[in-house]
Amino acid sequence: MFMFCLIFFQLFFFLGALCEGEISCLNEDGQPVDWFIMYKLPRIKQGSLGSGVDYMYLDASLTKWQMSKNAVNTSEGALGRTLSQLYQRYQLNSSAYMLYNDAPPVLKYVVNYGHTKGALLFDQFQGFWITHSIPHFPPFPEMGFGYPSTGKLFGQSVQCTTYSYKQFQRISQQLSYIKPYTYNCSVPSAYYADMKEMAWICAGKTVSVVPRRKLEKLMSVKGETFLSFAKSHRYVDDIYAGWIAQTLQTDLLVETWQRQTHQLPSNCSLPYHTMNIKKVSLSELVTFSSYYDHSKWCVSSKKQIQWTCIGDLNRESSQAWRGGGLICSQNSVVYKAFRSAVVWYKSC
Repeated sequence: MFMFCLIFFQLFFFLGALCEGEISCLNEDGQPVDWFIMYKLPRIKQGSLGSGVDYMYLDASLTKWQMSKNAVNTSEGALGRTLSQLYQRYQLNSSAYMLYNDAPPVLKYVVNYGHTKGALLFDQFQGFWITHSIPHFPPFPEMGFGYPSTGKLFGQSVQCTTYSYKQFQRISQQLSYIKPYTYNCSVPSAYYADMKEMAWICAGKTVSVVPRRKLEKLMSVKGETFLSFAKSHRYVDDIYAGWIAQTLQTDLLVETWQRQTHQLPSNCSLPYHTMNIKKVSLSELVTFSSYYDHSKWCVSSKKQIQWTCIGDLNRESSQAWRGGGLICSQNSVVYKAFRSAVVWYKSC
C-alpha cells in the first residue's frame, strides 16, 4: 500500500510538472494566456518625453488597455516572461524554435527577405508565435533576454498567440510565403515531416510558393479564430488596400511607420478604402503622432464589422515588393481598444 501511494504521489507531481511546462504566451504575472497584445509607447508623446520602454498591455482577461507596471526591457514583463521559455529550452531537442527579423540583432539589415519580424517556440503539444515590429529583437538565445536601445524612440506593436501543434503545421506554410530572415533557429529531425517548410527555412533554403499569397485560418488553444494573411515578394501590391480590405470587405484605418518620401496615400480607388491614421491616443495621458509610431496595425472604420489586424508591413511603395503579413481577428475587445485609439486619419 505504501509503495502504491508513493508511486501515485510521484505520478501526480510528474503530471503537474508537465502541465507547468506547457509552452505558452505568458501574462504579466507569468501565467499562461491564450493571447496578448502589447503597444510599446514612443519616447516622444504629446507634451511630454517618456522613457521609451513603457507599454500598454491587453489579453483575453481584460476589457481595455492597461498600462503595464513593467518596462519592456525587463524580464518581468509579458514579453520577457514569454521569451524566457525559449532561452531556457533552446538547447533541448524536444522543442523547435525560430527567431527572424529583417533587421536582426548584431547583424546587418537585409532587403532581399520579407519585411517581417517574429519568434516561435513549440513542442509536439503546443507553443507560441510572436509577431512584432521591433528591429534588432529578440537577442540571440545565448545572450538572454534584452531590448535594443534603438527600439525606444518609436512606438512598437507585439502580438503573441498560443497555438496547438497542428496549427504550427499551417504556420510553417505561412512562413514560406513571407520569406523571413532567420538569424537563429532549430527544427529537430522529429519535426521534419510536419514542418518541412520551417525546416527548409532554418537550413537556409528558399521554399517555392504557389500561388503568390496565402490566407490561412488559425485557431488558438482556447478556440479563438485568427486569419493569417501572408504574401510573397511576387505579389506586388499594398497588402492593406489590395488584399486585406477587399477580402474582409471593409474600409480600413491603417497605422504604419511612414515617411513623406516613401508613404502611400490613403486609397479610395477600390471598392473598400484604406486610410492612413495620423494620430493615436491610448489614454488621456498617452497621445502621439503616427510620425513616431513604428507599429503596424489596422481596424475596420465601421464599428459593426470589428476587424483588427496586426503585422509586419508598412504602407510604402517599396514594401509592395517584399514578403510579409498580418494576423486578423474579430475579437470585440481588441477592436474597441484599437478603434478607440484612432484620433485622426487622412480621408481620401
